[in-house]
Amino acid sequence: MTLVTTPNLDAPDDFYEALIDTHRDLSTAESHALNARLVLLLANHIGSLAVLRQALQAARDSRPA
Repeated sequence: MTLVTTPNLDAPDDFYEALIDTHRDLSTAESHALNARLVLLLANHIGSLAVLRQALQAARDSRPA
C-alpha cells in the first residue's frame, strides 16, 4: 500500500472547519494533546507501518524552511 498524497477528502473545507471547531477553547497543551490522540487514532485506522512511515517522512519533508 502506498500513501495517498493527492487530494482525497470528500469535503476538505468541512473537515478543516470541524478540526478548528474541535480545537476551539482548548489551551495550547490541550490542543497538542488532542492532536497526539488524533494522530494515534488515525494511525490505528491506517494500520500499515509502511504507509505510516511514508506519512511521517512526507510530513517532515513538507515543513516550512
